[in-house]
Amino acid sequence: MGILDTIRNPQDLNQLSQGQLEELAAEVRSFLITNVSQTGGHLGPNLGVVELTLAVHRIFDSPRDSIVFDTGHQSYVHKLLTGRQDFSTLRQQGGMSGYPSRAESEHDIVESSHASSSLSWADGISRARQLTGESERYTVAVVGDGALTGGMAWEAINNIAADKRRRVVIVVNDNGRSYAPTVGGFADYLASLRPTIDSFRAAPAYEGTLDWWKKKLQNGGPVGQFTYKSLHAMKKGIKDWWAPQGMFEDLGMKYIGPVDGHNLQAMEHALSTARNYAGPVIVHAMTEKGHGYAPARAHEADQFHAVGIIDPETGEPTGVSGAQSWTSVFADEIAKIADERPDIVGITGAMLIPVGLHKFAAKHPDRVIDVGIAEQHALTSAAGMAFGGLHPVVAVYATFLNRAFDQLLMDVALHKAGVTIVLDRAGVTGPDGASHHGMWDMAMVQIVPGLHLAAPRDASRLREELREAVAISDAPTVVRFSKGTVGSEVEAIERLADGVDVLARRPAGSTENDVLIVSVGAMSELALDVSNRLGAQGISTTVVDPRWVLPVRDSIIALASHHRLVICIEDGVRAGGVGSRIRQEMRAAGVDTALNEVGLPAEFLDHGTRSQVLERVGLTAQQITHDVVAQVLGTKVPFARPLPGQERPTTGSLPIL
Repeated sequence: MGILDTIRNPQDLNQLSQGQLEELAAEVRSFLITNVSQTGGHLGPNLGVVELTLAVHRIFDSPRDSIVFDTGHQSYVHKLLTGRQDFSTLRQQGGMSGYPSRAESEHDIVESSHASSSLSWADGISRARQLTGESERYTVAVVGDGALTGGMAWEAINNIAADKRRRVVIVVNDNGRSYAPTVGGFADYLASLRPTIDSFRAAPAYEGTLDWWKKKLQNGGPVGQFTYKSLHAMKKGIKDWWAPQGMFEDLGMKYIGPVDGHNLQAMEHALSTARNYAGPVIVHAMTEKGHGYAPARAHEADQFHAVGIIDPETGEPTGVSGAQSWTSVFADEIAKIADERPDIVGITGAMLIPVGLHKFAAKHPDRVIDVGIAEQHALTSAAGMAFGGLHPVVAVYATFLNRAFDQLLMDVALHKAGVTIVLDRAGVTGPDGASHHGMWDMAMVQIVPGLHLAAPRDASRLREELREAVAISDAPTVVRFSKGTVGSEVEAIERLADGVDVLARRPAGSTENDVLIVSVGAMSELALDVSNRLGAQGISTTVVDPRWVLPVRDSIIALASHHRLVICIEDGVRAGGVGSRIRQEMRAAGVDTALNEVGLPAEFLDHGTRSQVLERVGLTAQQITHDVVAQVLGTKVPFARPLPGQERPTTGSLPIL
């Protein structure tokens, strides 16, 4: 039995010697490499926070002290130290979440995987502690892995710093590779003295003495004020030479560090100093993503930020599919478009490779901008670039567009800016769970005036619709696609005058069929499967792909008037989704054909594979076919339009055949 096997809660760490803690850190790294390589997950970030997390749980008392992780993908070590050591079902349906989960543990607080929010949580929790008479409890926010590039984090710091009484400790996990460690004997000597100096600076007596002298000198007339300013400037200069503190100093918060985040004793000392200060403190920890695992450290792109199933010895992927991903199709095409059009610029939010802008950046590095985790800024900056004569292409995960809705509405759309937004991982994404599903985007953008929304069904249509999107210069365009591999090409049997593709007519050549199936994006294979199944039941169908979901094409409305029932199949939420919009346009045109919206419920969907999640919510060919047959027969609402001579069914009744 290893030491890790004996850890059931954070308090068990207090019984361990320094040597045992070092051994435990090694066991944790070995455990993560062995287990995450079998399931996939966020390996690199967690290898970088082993000692940091051990120190946090040694110095603070969770769950009495609240520990918030930002972003939550660096919480695997925290899970191990809070009794969750079965990683065999990590990110699988019914298994352990890849992020903190309140359902799993009382030690978990923030479940959302959207970055830069932890400090606002810390601000709110610490305010609540103060107002409920529990101000002695600490709130610890572990923030890093790019999260401090988000403006929301700085808004929160501004509020936390304003109240010196609240016990908030901000642990900055600084694993940016732009920081080069200082080397040399003198640097080592200074580093050895820094913990002593930090302890002295954080002592209440030190702060009290400084305040006394500050008031004394400032009230001492011109000579006293001059003396204060001179001493203050000298003190700041010495501090900046000793330990550069950048903007942290200007925020008025106590700063401790930088600290070697892989030195457990140094981390414990820094956190203990911060705890004793009993006010807002920033502890600046320098860490290395993928620490202790050579394949991760050697991975230039992102130090194994997130991996699939890999060989733990080599770090190489196992069972790699040769299928092309949606992201790679976009990456190739946007790079080609950029070659042809010098006005095209790319914008990413700290995700150059994941969203497929890396090939564009390699060829035209001055035309791809990484704004950090700052989606709001990305959209408004894009509006400015459009005003300046460029055509920005903003590539983000679909779930993160939520954060920039106001900017999309008021800065881009209101000003009719020619900006293209490319949404990767749209719809059900699978193992990352509720806050990563890109299921809100289509419902959200429905209300943006003038916006054009495309949902390609395959690789060819993605290339085609992307080019059509960047050709629009007087309105925002959105192109959204799924996660994972692109399916087979789905060729149309006809393209209508307004660009709508007819994928099937069963029976062939018929224009007056029973059911019109509107297939949105990657749902085309499912829609065609439903059509085949309905045909076996004697129900005729027409299957169309709008290609451009917004604005709703006239041919969709015309086709609806010639069918008894319309169903719209989409992988976004039904509430306010594509089907809902088509139904509104039908009613406005005087078409009273019944329409059934087939999509995702307005619920937070737990993690699982894409197919598992779709099955869970009834988005399967079998379930959809079953419902449509009942609607055509008149036993389930919405009822299909009756055939000539039939009475219109009422709820629960059967039509007279």
